[in-house]
Amino acid sequence: MENNKIIYLSPDKLIEYDNNTRLHDEEQINQICRSIREFGFTNPILIDENNIIIAGHGRKAAAIRLGLKTIPAIRLSGLTDKQIKALRIADNKLALNAGWDDELLKFEILSLQESDFDLELLGFSEDEIDSFLVAEEEIKEEGELKCEEAKEKIPNDFKTVEETKLVHRCPRCNYEFND
Repeated sequence: MENNKIIYLSPDKLIEYDNNTRLHDEEQINQICRSIREFGFTNPILIDENNIIIAGHGRKAAAIRLGLKTIPAIRLSGLTDKQIKALRIADNKLALNAGWDDELLKFEILSLQESDFDLELLGFSEDEIDSFLVAEEEIKEEGELKCEEAKEKIPNDFKTVEETKLVHRCPRCNYEFND
């Protein structure tokens, strides 16, 4: 694989692979459009030496919908036909095999929500985002209940603090104390 650098081509110069196994519905194309508008075209389309798309059919569709004149692509050279066919599948599947650190994901989503970021741009459904936010709200409520329960268990003689006049003072540091 030599000279795999980013080039800029018109989307209509990129040829869709007839046997593309990945499906992109209208909702997902719209998500990609919103992502490109917010973040820019951050993931170049992978093409072979004949401009046939290896990975990026959804991004090409979004670019056309957005009316982009040129988009970034990487022309992969030196791959066999078998490698290209396998890469078309692997590029999509390998990302799906990753998991999430649910606690860190929840933290990041809540942080974005607190800064009024449009959470729809993350690609999660409303139900998925709601499940993170509801879970966090339940944790907060549970914590508040535990605090209230703990307050009720404090003995009455500890609930009020009376000021006590201290009778001695250290001449060097002014620390006050009783016998």
